[in-house]
Amino acid sequence: MKRQTLPPEALDGIDRAILNTLQEGFPLSPRPFDDAGAALGLPGTELIERLKRLRGIGAITRFGPFYDAAAMGGAFCLCALSAPETDFDRIAALVNAHPEVAHNYARDHELNMWFVLATDTPEGIAETAGRIEAETGLTVWQFPKLREFFIGFRVAA
Repeated sequence: MKRQTLPPEALDGIDRAILNTLQEGFPLSPRPFDDAGAALGLPGTELIERLKRLRGIGAITRFGPFYDAAAMGGAFCLCALSAPETDFDRIAALVNAHPEVAHNYARDHELNMWFVLATDTPEGIAETAGRIEAETGLTVWQFPKLREFFIGFRVAA
């Protein structure tokens, strides 16, 4: 499913503060939503409801930790395929049905669907890519990480 750009009025000042603040970290505490909300002047329940709404409107695609699969014996791999526009949503649903798919984005390119695979073992990358190829009938191009760079990427809302 292709994502649509949100109109500026879709986010209010509190939504923007939430997005900007939570990119910097999230408390590890017995009541993390209460603690994160307090820093924003919100009760934890309101923070949870706003995060649900932000996810529902597509402002965020997920909310949760990122685990380093490679550090735990697994692997990551950037992958792409060329999905016919007329069948894009069906193919995206097939790809997204795999729990190993961490992200999936449409791009204006011959390879118009890009996704990340995260697996428990390095061999799991080829196995999952093979299953996706069998289900979709399309070639899954694998772009394994050669070097890692930390760029501290943040998006100002």
